[in-house]
Amino acid sequence: MRCPYCQTGDSRVIDSRELTGGAAIRRRRECVNCRRRFTTYERVEAVSLVVVKKDGRREEYDPDKLRRKLRVALTKRPIGEPEIDTLLVRVEAMLLALGTLEVESALIGETVLGELKRLDQVAYIRFASVYREFGDLEDLRREVEGLAGSQHLANDLGPDSGAT
Repeated sequence: MRCPYCQTGDSRVIDSRELTGGAAIRRRRECVNCRRRFTTYERVEAVSLVVVKKDGRREEYDPDKLRRKLRVALTKRPIGEPEIDTLLVRVEAMLLALGTLEVESALIGETVLGELKRLDQVAYIRFASVYREFGDLEDLRREVEGLAGSQHLANDLGPDSGAT
């Protein structure tokens, strides 16, 4: 693996960890030349997904595009790259599990929102505000109330509620 800092083609693996049940492997590497460390990811090459946009256009699924959008939503939140990587692997696994090569962008957005809702509610609202194209504060208020309502419902149905 080529070092991103000095471009030397020799590095050694310091640590390897499976992500989400073995769907990907995260490797920490150290350059033999400059001694700097960097991270690489390894996963099985899957059949390329095609995203069907709202206007009917089709484009290849790009996890890096989604990663950039997630980083914006997670700006100044206590969520690191490993959590983002895990979220991306989970979303991609859910999309591949559908068994189809074409996936509507709306389904990708809703899948990401579902994962963000569990990971970080502020990031969820940030992502939703762009993805769902909030036009005004009323749209934002409704989304926050819906999120708060689902949180209250989850709390009401928690282990102490006596619900079965």
